[in-house]
Amino acid sequence: MTSRPYHHGDLPTALLTRAEQALRERGPEALSLRELARDIGVSPAAPSRHFKTKQALLDALALTGFERLAEAITASQQNLDGASFGDRLDAAARAYVGFAVDNAALLDLMFSVKHSPQASQELGATAHRWSEQLLGLIGDGQRSGEVREGQLERVALPIFAALHGYAGLAVSGMLPPEVSEHGLDDMIASILRECRPDAEQAGLPSPR
Repeated sequence: MTSRPYHHGDLPTALLTRAEQALRERGPEALSLRELARDIGVSPAAPSRHFKTKQALLDALALTGFERLAEAITASQQNLDGASFGDRLDAAARAYVGFAVDNAALLDLMFSVKHSPQASQELGATAHRWSEQLLGLIGDGQRSGEVREGQLERVALPIFAALHGYAGLAVSGMLPPEVSEHGLDDMIASILRECRPDAEQAGLPSPR
């Protein structure tokens, strides 16, 4: 009998692990439940017991991705009780950008799947965890007087845009060599300047 690489255990996890590898190598269009089954050495029908369709597999990949992103941001805040807003945002920003750069294909899938009309309620709720974490951090900064006043979502929007934009530049290789070493430091410093309570006096617009 031919030896197979997979015999027992957690088949959904094995499928998701291999699917993420294939996503990184070939993109979502090339994902196939039949090929994944062959790769891990189970029958072609085995994946359907857990993922009825390819879309169900993609949804599950996106869900686990958002869970991991939220966990990364949570981990970034460990041992920062009582720390300044700047230190906490710095840690969270690096966690987000690090996750985005290390999981570029997965991140693209996460944001595309969450907007699908077929997205599950569980995926919708999980997809917002990481952004709610950052909103909470910014809100704490407002209450401590370290972040300027204004509607929370409007204060947060430039921060989210800067993080996502920088991550996109880093992943695409569009960062010039002369800024790649200190680019993330400079981007975080720019965010913190824009968030300061005296930003309006410095000529930056304040949300109302």
